[in-house]
Amino acid sequence: MSLIEKLWKRGKTFLGTRYPIMCGGMTWVSTLDLMKAVSKSGGFPVMAGGNMDPGLFEETVRRCSEELGGPFGVNLITIAPNFKKHLEIVKDSDVPIVIFAGNFPKKQHVDVVKKSGKKTMSFASTKSIARQMIGFGIDALILEGSEAGGHIGYVSLAILVQQVLFDVSEVPVFAAGGIARGGMIAHLLLMGAAGCQLGTRFAVSAESTAHGDFKKALLRARARQAMATPQYDSRLPVVAVRAIRNSGMQEFGKLQLELLRELDSKEVTREEAQYRVESFWIGSLRRAVIEGDVVHGSLMAGQSVGLVDKIQTVDEIMNELVTDAEKELQRVKDIL
Repeated sequence: MSLIEKLWKRGKTFLGTRYPIMCGGMTWVSTLDLMKAVSKSGGFPVMAGGNMDPGLFEETVRRCSEELGGPFGVNLITIAPNFKKHLEIVKDSDVPIVIFAGNFPKKQHVDVVKKSGKKTMSFASTKSIARQMIGFGIDALILEGSEAGGHIGYVSLAILVQQVLFDVSEVPVFAAGGIARGGMIAHLLLMGAAGCQLGTRFAVSAESTAHGDFKKALLRARARQAMATPQYDSRLPVVAVRAIRNSGMQEFGKLQLELLRELDSKEVTREEAQYRVESFWIGSLRRAVIEGDVVHGSLMAGQSVGLVDKIQTVDEIMNELVTDAEKELQRVKDIL
């Protein structure tokens, strides 16, 4: 048995895949084409639920079940207006694993999914939240550091490893955020991770249907250009988003200021303001990923964008990750 097989056995068993390497659910990016490529290469694909129209969501879930031929997950955004409808659809589907994202699920949400015979995963940004999720019955955790792209927490993976990974053993813990190389996967496995989740590297893969200009923008970008959006006022709680800085990010700042003015004048409710924030990102991301507007659209990407400099097939990416991880483990063994 190779060194890596010993370390990621728990993650493989949980996901039911050849490699416990997850392709994170990315709105507009994690299409069925990309999911098929990830599944075929031995990884674990995740469908991005976003705030998809319920009818389209149900149809997409059905196609994933019929066409993937292997395990997959569905990412449910708990703060999305269609979350409850998505939850009902997933409950009655053949989806093997449900991943709660956007915010932390309530116990009743976890219970609904588990009672339907499915496994559950959730993100955890602190040790207390990790313990709460385990108490709710979550089957596995994802530690996503602030280095990740898209909606993020505020704590880096280096801190989360020490806060959570070193102290939690009851459930499998997967690491995410800023991961792009096999050597990093090797060391996270050595620290106790059951597997890893990547997003940005798969977003620029050959099988990704993202617009060519979107991919080029990510390939050109440096790590420091992938910035997190600020929250201007606690009256308008927004989940930070990491993306490559452009005019679209500046427009989001203006939107926040406008919404705060409307909140002060009671022109909108807090819920309406939050909905407009999420609608902005969904539309802005579509402009970049589908239409190729890399100036005004949202270029969501993690800081690992600085480690991605070429387009490869998913097979090439997966083989490189696994090979490099095994080489790094052998190097560490030789040193020890």
